[in-house]
Amino acid sequence: MTFLSTRKTRSNLALAIALATGTAVTATAIFPAEANAQRRDRDRDRDSEQEQDGGGYGDEFRAVYTPLDEKLKAEGADLTGIEGELRQLSGLLNTNDEKLAGGSLIFNAASKIENPELQLLGMEMMLSSGMVPADQVGRYNFIAYQLAAQQDDYAKSRTYLQNAIDANFTTEQIDAAGLQITMAESYFAENRYAEGFDYLKDAIAARKASGQPIDEQWYRRGVTVAYENEIEPTVYEFATMWIADFPSETNWRDAVNLTRNLNTFERGEMLDLFRLSRRTGALQDASDYDYYIEAADPRRLPREVKDVIDEGKASGVISESNLFVSEALDTAEGRIAADQAELPDLERDAGADGAALRTVVAAGDAFLSYGEYAKAARFYERSLSMPGVSMDEELTRLGIAQIGMGDYAAARETLGKVSGNRMPIAQLWIAYANQLAGGTSAAEAAATAVSATPEMTGT
Repeated sequence: MTFLSTRKTRSNLALAIALATGTAVTATAIFPAEANAQRRDRDRDRDSEQEQDGGGYGDEFRAVYTPLDEKLKAEGADLTGIEGELRQLSGLLNTNDEKLAGGSLIFNAASKIENPELQLLGMEMMLSSGMVPADQVGRYNFIAYQLAAQQDDYAKSRTYLQNAIDANFTTEQIDAAGLQITMAESYFAENRYAEGFDYLKDAIAARKASGQPIDEQWYRRGVTVAYENEIEPTVYEFATMWIADFPSETNWRDAVNLTRNLNTFERGEMLDLFRLSRRTGALQDASDYDYYIEAADPRRLPREVKDVIDEGKASGVISESNLFVSEALDTAEGRIAADQAELPDLERDAGADGAALRTVVAAGDAFLSYGEYAKAARFYERSLSMPGVSMDEELTRLGIAQIGMGDYAAARETLGKVSGNRMPIAQLWIAYANQLAGGTSAAEAAATAVSATPEMTGT
């Protein structure tokens, strides 16, 4: 597959740009250093009044802040041991003015000594002051998110990231969509997959509701995380949403391949999966054709095998030198005339009162392979009420026949009843029905496809 990654570590937009928004911050209410005792006394009286409203600067704060500020401003200053002084200062931040000024100093000093823990502490102090300029609130929260994420404090990082989103924070490198997928990544990094997938689905739905485009990477990321962790049926849910909005041949091939990789299918199941690949143009490798021909069997379904081989040769995928294909084609061509001649008798016998289940199913399979979908559907429908029927197989093929008839609503309903090992195959066929029907959103497609699926499980 072209999109799946073996990487299971967290993907962090924040850490990737490494505080690209800038590391230095400036408080807007830092007091000047004062040497004049009389002025200091006057300011103390003023600050005493301000402290009643949560403002001003206390003497203890000034006594620690001023020498620290001067040390940081001095060129070539020795910052050895400054961590202890910064922590001392953090314990003296009581008023909002002190939190803003002290937090700014702690953050900037911690940036110089590359201490992310203290950087976060300083940023938290500034944000808690309530005095960060409105146009900087989003930026400050985003920096706090980055620092918390760097320390694997997921819950705290998500709080600040959501605050940044709520403040409509963006840069040239980061848009709103990027912030939302980063939120999902935060849940994935903590192995909280259900919450991550829910957030991603809600974000997709919200963007669609507002008429905004969806980045295909959102779907790919959901599929990749679910695939790598073998989370079913979520992997099929996201695959269905993905191909509903981006139904390219390559994407169909990836969706089919991930389904093959996550399951062990019997021959009949593989046949119905390859039938979908053929319909969607996803047969691209010679080995795909080999598997398809083997699953269909030229002795049982000669017309279908011949058509598949002819298509493969016409596309240049199947080589004339392929001995297996050549033998299969010879067998199919030698059977077609007799097979077609037997169809009327098979139709009569399968429609007779007391017809055996085997005969009814064989009639459905034969007419499906010849593209006579209405007849195939009639026999599959009859088989469903017969004892011993392989319910999931006949429902799958009835749904395929209904798609061939153009009855997409009926096909969705039929395929939605499929369970067990065939469930993911049926989901992909539902996505194909939705694609043919047109106008079905990814969210609706996913809801239809997973309506009969079990609860999400993961490893």
